[in-house]
Amino acid sequence: MNLQLDLQIAVEPNNLPSTAEFQQWAELAIAYGRATPESTPEGAVELTIRLAPSDEIQELNRTYRQKNKPTNVLSFPADIPEALGMEMGIDLLGDLIICPAVVESEAQEQEKALISHWAHMVIHGTLHLLGYDHIEDDEAHEMESLEIQLLEKLGYPAPYQIKSSDTPKNGVKKSNER
Repeated sequence: MNLQLDLQIAVEPNNLPSTAEFQQWAELAIAYGRATPESTPEGAVELTIRLAPSDEIQELNRTYRQKNKPTNVLSFPADIPEALGMEMGIDLLGDLIICPAVVESEAQEQEKALISHWAHMVIHGTLHLLGYDHIEDDEAHEMESLEIQLLEKLGYPAPYQIKSSDTPKNGVKKSNER
């Protein structure tokens, strides 16, 4: 697979991960997120990641999800016929819009290393582009399990456990809103 990553930086965050890190995280999600190894394209895969300010992502969140607040990541799958993509010789995945201010705030609030939260947001968003979702419990379990597996491959802790005085008795508190 040859990932062509278009990294658009509309807002310059503190401690921005490198382009190579964004590339690594997306490639890992694509490689493991496809249903079978055969469904992972051998040719070019194109993905856009846009780092957007809070007001931009809030507007997108309001328009497409009817939630009038900034969010960490939004995924917009490419909406073109598969045959056209094959004809062009490229698998157009789509666009991820990530809000650095929300990512940084969540990492601090949830007492996570910022780099691991960045990795999680890229993996999470890329899995959405591949068709994963977390609306139903069984879908959420499948997606979250894969996210945990991929983050562990990178040496990062499971993203769905946070330190808090109000953690439920089972010790696990969801850190992402469904």
